[in-house]
Amino acid sequence: MQKPSGKDTNAAVAVLEHLSGPSMGTDTLLYSDQLDVRLEPDRLLTVEPSPAAPQENEANGRLIARLARAGGTFRMEAVNGPVWVNGRLVEVAELHDADIIEFGEKGPLSRFRLIDVSAHPRRYFSDICDDCWDYVRTSRRPAPRRVANAVGRGVARVASETTVLFRTGIVFALILLGYITYQQYSINQMQQAALTASRGQIENYAQTLARIRQEALTPSDLAQLKETFARDLSESAGRLEVLERRSVSTETVIRNSASSVVFLQGAYGYRDPSSGHIMRLVVGPDGKQLVGPTGAPLLRLGGNGPPAERNYTGTGFAISDGSVLVTNRHVAVPWKSDDSTSGALPNGLEPFLIKLIAYAPDSRDTRLVELLKVSGDTDLALLRLASGEQPLVPLRIAKGPAAQGGTVIVMGYPTGLRSMLARAGPSFVEELQRSKATGFWDVAKRLAEMNMIKPLASLGIVAQVTANFLVYDAATTHGGSGGPVLNSQGEVVAVNAAILKDYDGSNLGVPAKWLHKLIAEAGIQLNAQLNTQ
Repeated sequence: MQKPSGKDTNAAVAVLEHLSGPSMGTDTLLYSDQLDVRLEPDRLLTVEPSPAAPQENEANGRLIARLARAGGTFRMEAVNGPVWVNGRLVEVAELHDADIIEFGEKGPLSRFRLIDVSAHPRRYFSDICDDCWDYVRTSRRPAPRRVANAVGRGVARVASETTVLFRTGIVFALILLGYITYQQYSINQMQQAALTASRGQIENYAQTLARIRQEALTPSDLAQLKETFARDLSESAGRLEVLERRSVSTETVIRNSASSVVFLQGAYGYRDPSSGHIMRLVVGPDGKQLVGPTGAPLLRLGGNGPPAERNYTGTGFAISDGSVLVTNRHVAVPWKSDDSTSGALPNGLEPFLIKLIAYAPDSRDTRLVELLKVSGDTDLALLRLASGEQPLVPLRIAKGPAAQGGTVIVMGYPTGLRSMLARAGPSFVEELQRSKATGFWDVAKRLAEMNMIKPLASLGIVAQVTANFLVYDAATTHGGSGGPVLNSQGEVVAVNAAILKDYDGSNLGVPAKWLHKLIAEAGIQLNAQLNTQ
């Protein structure tokens, strides 16, 4: 309904819009100058012209109010029962457009309206909403009941009083809203599941890093190393001397090849390829690393601490012009074979090499290394010294296979830093303890500064030669991966790759023919003078 303009109220007709009770949703036209408003026992409200003379039944409680026209509106008088206008108990009141009238203690509620007769009398959805709001705002019933009644009546009126097209639109909108809500709920559930899995995977990775750090050098490790130094030193340092005493050729091969065998030290981490954020440790305001309930370090993508790096060591050796290094594939791209972190990272993260450096024997220089080529056939990879790094002395690569029963020399850095510390002597260990420079990178740098980075050599016999592997009994262990397996002429006949756990003292090497294949695929030219027999 349209409200009157207010300029000419005589052009308006008066109507009671019933907001509750049995007459809810209907209108009563106030067409007479004098009207009696009666309230039936069932709360039905009736409006009739006032009789010329008072009736006997006016005192029986049915007559509750009387309306009399006054100018362009009506004046209402409460006759037999309480009447409220806009929530205010009245005896006499002049009504204005949109006043809410409540008849009796239990209602019903009606709204007094002045309708512009020149306007279209159509009722709109907004009118129904206004009616419901007026009911909630004016009714004296408890708030929960008011709201429940308003909602129920509003729905009933929308279903009965609006057009079919409007109702169809409402149903369609509700269906669409329900579908969108369901889809959003499903997406939220999937995201929550992925987030939960991601948190669990990050926690697993953090625990892996915690275990790895527990395996790293600590002051107690150095103390224990110092206590057992005499035994370990005699066993480790004496190995090279025993080999040198066996034959002049063995001594020559070891002496000539040692400078070409490098100690590789690397670290890798994980990042989000879309944002570039790196998995980092979380540190507190004091700069100290924070840990979770399980004791593992807290990790976050783009955290405020250093990258959560996985440290490792390996062995490599120089070929070609001395700037190309050979090692194992699992040393060049360690995350592909790292069982400790396999499956422990959230989906979508990618591994990347944070740092890879090489130390040559008797050299204080730290050489940066880059990945050149990875074999798709076997456990081999080629590295290249970064631009500007000083090349090394290259080794010769044998053209033919090793002979079964022949002697081989395996060179490398088994057990990584620990074996070199054992050979460095008690004074060096004590110095590390005093300086507290026991970090992964710090120890290697100090060893290089003291010219204590030297490969170990072990002598063995070739037990078996196959197309894919060379089996020999030369002693080695983790950290020696990627080292050269040399014949008595100092030629590389294989690349040390793995330990046969089920056969004590037996190890595997990748035959030189696979190395020749990888070198050809990389387009590398070997030194012709070195590789001619």
